[in-house]
Amino acid sequence: MEFSLSELNDVLGNIRNLSGRKRDFLNFKNVSIDSRTLLKNDLFIAIKGKNYDGHSFLPEVLNKGVKSVVIKKGMQRLLPSNFPYWVVDDTTEAFQKLALLKRKKLNIPTVAITGSVGKTTTKEMIGGVLNKLGRIKLSHANFNNEIGVGLTILATDIEDKVLVLEMGMRGLGQIENLSKYSEPDIAVITNIGTAHIGLLGSKRNIAHAKCEISKFLNPKGVVVIPANDQLLEEILKVYWKGRVTKVELLNIENQKENFKRDDNLRGFYNPLNKTILIEENTFEISFEGFHNASNFLFAYAVAKELGVDFKSLNKFDFESLGGRNKILKSVKTTIYDESYNASPESVKACIKNLVEKPRNKFFIFGSMQELGKESEKYHKEIFNLINNSDIEKCLFICDKKDEKIYSNYLKDKKKFLVLNDVKDIPQEINKSTKKGDSILIKGSRCWQLEKIIELIN
Repeated sequence: MEFSLSELNDVLGNIRNLSGRKRDFLNFKNVSIDSRTLLKNDLFIAIKGKNYDGHSFLPEVLNKGVKSVVIKKGMQRLLPSNFPYWVVDDTTEAFQKLALLKRKKLNIPTVAITGSVGKTTTKEMIGGVLNKLGRIKLSHANFNNEIGVGLTILATDIEDKVLVLEMGMRGLGQIENLSKYSEPDIAVITNIGTAHIGLLGSKRNIAHAKCEISKFLNPKGVVVIPANDQLLEEILKVYWKGRVTKVELLNIENQKENFKRDDNLRGFYNPLNKTILIEENTFEISFEGFHNASNFLFAYAVAKELGVDFKSLNKFDFESLGGRNKILKSVKTTIYDESYNASPESVKACIKNLVEKPRNKFFIFGSMQELGKESEKYHKEIFNLINNSDIEKCLFICDKKDEKIYSNYLKDKKKFLVLNDVKDIPQEINKSTKKGDSILIKGSRCWQLEKIIELIN
């Protein structure tokens, strides 16, 4: 899908130094921000990031024979005097505008997903469920910021039937910006939790940040949210006046209850055979736990909105991403790898899943970050949960300065072992576990707990 000169001029302003050149020569196959993968017919945008400045790669870009570039005002001196270019005040904003141009040219349904926890897993589930419609374009890994979302849109092909974007944030206004330059048709908010509460200050502020996803939503679109979250429903009304679908997952024992007349989309989870009953359909999914069954309910709601026929679909084998929903079996133990990141809600969900396992259970727990003044409170809740469970032992990793604070809540000293260095974990866990035991690994990204997995027997 090409970008024409007239389209680019409409978005970026008029090109400079074009005189004497054929206008049809300046059609571009793609937009690129990476000089290493840049092709001759691509348009290069020089983006300045935290650790790099695309303008410093302009000599390499020019050597590849590109026809034009987009640069920041004041950087014209880096180009040959007669070389065609666009000049803008902000190259990141220009990049996002071109992503929106591509999104509009594609003219396919676009789904945007955010939430405090579960958004990446939900994104993968949505992709797996929508596959029946044809090829689906998903955000790669955690491409969920102003660059990653744009790259996903620009990498979408005319053969793709649906575009599914994950949207993350670390402050107010960021998701609004992502919504502005992607104009989704369906928005999913998986939950309002406490991840990043140290940055935003309160759950109310987190709810505002997540609800920004609806600011530029298609007016005929829909927002999918969990039922029974009054804070989320209250704040969403500030941003969105259109359709809302509320999803609610219950245990299978609740199936015969008489529910109040409402429009909630309900699912019923049976942990014994790991099936989910939704409307008249029963589904079996590869991911374990109530929280993953809840994530699947969001995927079902999106697929229903897009017209997927579930009559012949009842089993889904989803692909596990690194550090999420990964089960690793060795001769000695079974490891539940949830090492990618941690928040109070996600840790509690994983503990609930762990305690359902047979034999002895062990928990390698890296302290949770970005909780600010609420950190002690939320860690205390986790410690109490562990103390009141049949978890055999928890290896808790934290900084030395936090050890004294947290140790006040570790009532059962035999159940907890506090470590300050991740390198000490393998030796300790290997001498504690026996054949058939289960190990849960969960911690904030800073601990990089995935690095010790191969050292565990």
